[in-house]
Amino acid sequence: MKLYYAPGACSLASHIVLREAGIEPSLVKVSTKTHQTEDGGDFYAINPKGYVPTLELNGGEILTEGPAIMQYVADLHPTTGLAPAPGTLERARLQEQLAFIGTEIHKSFSPLFTPGMPEEAKATFRDKIAGRFDLVEKGLADGRPYLLGDRFSVADAYLFAVSNWAPGVGIELSRWPKLAALQARVAARPAAQAALTAEGLI
Repeated sequence: MKLYYAPGACSLASHIVLREAGIEPSLVKVSTKTHQTEDGGDFYAINPKGYVPTLELNGGEILTEGPAIMQYVADLHPTTGLAPAPGTLERARLQEQLAFIGTEIHKSFSPLFTPGMPEEAKATFRDKIAGRFDLVEKGLADGRPYLLGDRFSVADAYLFAVSNWAPGVGIELSRWPKLAALQARVAARPAAQAALTAEGLI
């Protein structure tokens, strides 16, 4: 499989999940500014949406959107336990987490990376993210090590990727010790270490 990625972007979650599933993807770096691949190709010709992650399957099909990619990979390798079985309440809980991370956390970071965004507006989005992190912290209050309980899932990879952006935009995760502990737990996993290394982040 070929993963189109940008270092440290949300595509990091898909990268981690691929490695958790025992897949070492062929990596193609994409510039999120020029929308070109590292060899100068037009990324829009591969994914008209113009953003990562994008996964090229072994048959040549293109799959986009991180939550879809991660669940597809998890379902290809069900024994890894990366996602509960389809059709179960537990799977709906996973999708609940993915939707919350994607719409309430991930997208709230976007304005903080927008050039020229007024500081007042950025402060509003920082507050919004902080409120969402409060909810994550509350959900981890029962001592569970991961979002769904005792087992790592694709939702943890997604939360890890997006909450890694927090310090760079003036949000210190130390305010949420259980979230920070989850971050450290995911970062220590061999698949995460391999993905971070491959992307030049460590």
